[in-house]
Amino acid sequence: MSADEYLIARKRMVGEQIAARGVLDPHLLAVMGSVPRHRFVPADDLAWAYDDGPLPIGHGQTISQPYIVALMTELLQVGSTDRVLEVGTGSGYQAAVLGQLVAEVHTLEVIPELAVQAVRVLTDLGYANIHVHVADGSVGWPEAVPYDGILVAAAAPSAPQPLLDQLADGGRLVLPVGSRGLQHLEIWTRTGQEFNRRDDIAVVFVPLRGEYGWKYIGQG
Repeated sequence: MSADEYLIARKRMVGEQIAARGVLDPHLLAVMGSVPRHRFVPADDLAWAYDDGPLPIGHGQTISQPYIVALMTELLQVGSTDRVLEVGTGSGYQAAVLGQLVAEVHTLEVIPELAVQAVRVLTDLGYANIHVHVADGSVGWPEAVPYDGILVAAAAPSAPQPLLDQLADGGRLVLPVGSRGLQHLEIWTRTGQEFNRRDDIAVVFVPLRGEYGWKYIGQG
């Protein structure tokens, strides 16, 4: 596909897959229409880069459905001066979306090969405010606390306490919680030392790995 064809595909994705489902923030829609999702998918899947669904990226991981990326970003309610933590870098696509909305992104990936590939693409695209770390995302990244928002792009059995603790006052944690086969998005908001939770739509994500995630393949 040519650059113009990819642009047309992105505009169609934004209109038909995202805005049509109720994600209406104009700044977020503009970002979703500008980030080249095809740069984050394997070469064999370029024809499906802007389709309405997740795609495999190797190592048993996926790049999330565009609508889910937009919805979780909207639920996070971030601003231009915010510092955000992402758990589960994967391809780097979600981090790229966040990177155009906030001042600084720290993103954690437990699989080194995926982290290397994400750094390569993000650097090539000119993102200077996204920092990729190879780490157990379920325990967060204490070196840059506090975070105005934390987004977890993998399914947890419950909201990890270290992530809640790393939120700034008024900050939000958005993550899928449930069994390995089905989850709901949870939105946690910190007010002082209290945490309030509400639930959103049902989703299916790959399992969160790590100390506060799924520790072995037969669990859950």
